Amino acid sequence: MQNKELSLKQYILIAGTLFGMFFGAGNLIFPVHLGQLAGRNMLPAVLGFVLTAVGIPILGVAAIGNTHSDGLQALATRVGKGYSYVFTCLLYLTIGPFFAIPRCATTSFTTGFAPVLNGRIPENMALFCFSFLFFALVLFLSLYPGNITLWIGKIINPVFLIFLGILLAAALLQPGASIASIEPDVAYQSNAFFHAFAEGYGTMDAIAGLAFGIIVIDIIRRMGVSDDDAIAKGVLKSGLLTGLLMSVLYLLTILMGGRSRGAFSISENGGIALAQIAKHYLGGAGSLVLALTILFACLKTSIGLVTSCAEAFHRMFPRLLSYRGWAVLFTVFSFGISNVGLSAIIQYAIPVLMLIYPPCITLILLALLGKFFDQDKSVYISVTIFTWGASLFDFFKTLPSGIQTHFHLDRAVALAEKCLPLFSLNLGWILPALVGLAAGLFYRFYKKTRR
Repeated sequence: MQNKELSLKQYILIAGTLFGMFFGAGNLIFPVHLGQLAGRNMLPAVLGFVLTAVGIPILGVAAIGNTHSDGLQALATRVGKGYSYVFTCLLYLTIGPFFAIPRCATTSFTTGFAPVLNGRIPENMALFCFSFLFFALVLFLSLYPGNITLWIGKIINPVFLIFLGILLAAALLQPGASIASIEPDVAYQSNAFFHAFAEGYGTMDAIAGLAFGIIVIDIIRRMGVSDDDAIAKGVLKSGLLTGLLMSVLYLLTILMGGRSRGAFSISENGGIALAQIAKHYLGGAGSLVLALTILFACLKTSIGLVTSCAEAFHRMFPRLLSYRGWAVLFTVFSFGISNVGLSAIIQYAIPVLMLIYPPCITLILLALLGKFFDQDKSVYISVTIFTWGASLFDFFKTLPSGIQTHFHLDRAVALAEKCLPLFSLNLGWILPALVGLAAGLFYRFYKKTRR
């Protein structure tokens, strides 16, 4: 097939689709709350949050394209074939049916529709009915992956941006508190950058960046591009456009949250803050606007996640189930998990994210910088081992206190607090990763001298 260059219109369509898959309800809830917490320290908080919620995810997409990989599994084979299967399964199950997909349904219900119902229907029954309809629609739209640019890029995403634009305009065009006058929360009075950096983990977008790479590559190929270098270029350009749009929306959303401190105190979470802001600036219509904004945000992200998970597992285990079989399985499983409730999902998602995020980040950086060490496998292995070892302590630290005490993990956490720099900021993996890099490079040098 003759190769072709993508047009500007096609780049915009791909970027819009990728943005639609990335930008879910969590991408609204976390920055709004961050704006309330950061106060006058908003600038360093914005930089930290955007780095993990935009920069690293887009680098993840770029890493897939830059290494000419077909997806995460091919990228992870640079560490080892067995590792690629284990890591890919863990990542997709985390970003998919175990946490992220169920969270989409429960978040859209809890934040958008539960306040509208106002207790007229028992919450468990209402959640069951809502999530059933939600996942029925998600499954229907996920069974045809070739139409993903139509459903997300051309239909759902523009509708979402219209409702979000109404909310942002209503909040930002009216007088609000001066950011310089807002006292930061205790946690953000110092080290606001690092606290916001860790807060960006909650969006799960660094993981999603690796997961969505497979979809972006498939979209570009369906548009007639077959050359690996041209595909890599298309992935990178589309990712940069996506990152620009996400950064602008994050800045506006964080600003909206910060200025809301003129009318409200710091809320318990971003969902409550969004509900207060919508009602304050839009009155009775605010609840409906917010409900539809959250619904479309979650819907498009869920479609992208189901599609990417089903594509990945079908490629890894082609004889086990068809693409549609995996899509049905993941959707039904997500439906069941979503009825556990949002609080339970978040409680157990955070430790897993703290465990898997650092290896994701180091894999992305190694893939992008691999030309400086000739993509040497020993460097990948060394960095990965040291990073996993350190991230285990972050995993222990964020487990429920009862589990920590029962398994005596609190002692390991106390040891890590003494020995690992930046551990209190959830960045204790950085030094071990650098040690792993130095060890890998030294071994590579040693191998060369022995030849």
